[in-house]
Amino acid sequence: MAFEQDALIARIRRAGSDALLPDLVRSREHLLLDGWTDREMARAVAGGALLHLRRGWYVDAEAHASLTPEQRHRVQIIAVARDGHGGAAMSHTSAGVLWGLPFYRIDFARVHMTTDAPRRISSAPDVMRHVAPLGADDLVVVDGIRCTSLDRTVFDLVRTLPSEAAVCVADAAERLMAERIREWDQDAVASWRASLTDRLEGNAGARGMRQARWISEFADGRAQLPGESVSRLQLHRLGFPAPDLQVPVRGPKGKMYFVDFGLDGCNSFGEFDGEQKYLDEALRSGRTVEQVLLDEKHREDWIRGTTGRRFARWGMADIRSPRTLASRLSHFHITPP
Repeated sequence: MAFEQDALIARIRRAGSDALLPDLVRSREHLLLDGWTDREMARAVAGGALLHLRRGWYVDAEAHASLTPEQRHRVQIIAVARDGHGGAAMSHTSAGVLWGLPFYRIDFARVHMTTDAPRRISSAPDVMRHVAPLGADDLVVVDGIRCTSLDRTVFDLVRTLPSEAAVCVADAAERLMAERIREWDQDAVASWRASLTDRLEGNAGARGMRQARWISEFADGRAQLPGESVSRLQLHRLGFPAPDLQVPVRGPKGKMYFVDFGLDGCNSFGEFDGEQKYLDEALRSGRTVEQVLLDEKHREDWIRGTTGRRFARWGMADIRSPRTLASRLSHFHITPP
């Protein structure tokens, strides 16, 4: 099932610092043109001012240290892509990073590339090469870099990642296809799921298919953060019925609140409390951390008071296993029905 890949790429391409990452990656030839010598480059690397990405490619070490793990991996992808030859495409976690998919507890040790070359090819210290068939619909260009399409990328990842990370990827991909600012495009969801199902059915003998089928059925793009996706998985493992997601609750003066999890079977609400909304200035919208905390308290008090439901919050440390989440929920007297 074909997708309008160019339009999709335009929708999800991230702005801001990511757009500047290609400018950080400098080749030896570019540095020489700027007046550097090989000896100065070696001294800068030894002194920690330059980071040697791979042979002939460098990045400012201070700028690199300020990036997120996904951004640092994107920098490595850019260096590999500029240095590369042949028909290989970025794939697996590397394609996922280009598509803007989130990753949960994943170490971006090497850049992943796939080629359909019929002969065996060798990897490198910073590159893991895979050999697999690549059809015309499997390949796109994202931000100038050749990589696997979104559905092919998800297909590769849900088969090979740990289940927690696989759920995060599957949820996020569905959300990319269906979310329209608080509105949910059910037709887009159906089309996306049909495309993924077709791919799974067409590759029945591939490695990891049992997990892939289960993850594809379990995926729900209404989970908005990796912490929410992993929370869903741990709740399922604990025996909770599938929760309602992004449950609307009418607030004061016409406001509308949205709660992450509606645990209807035990008359409770649950919320994954990520640190980002407190620490990220953009998400605070000019408010201090103290004001955000106070607003959250007023919101929670209103929801509890008007619905009569218990309300539990948990964070990243609480979802490391079903046991840790169960322990957290027990403090609020919330157990599977």
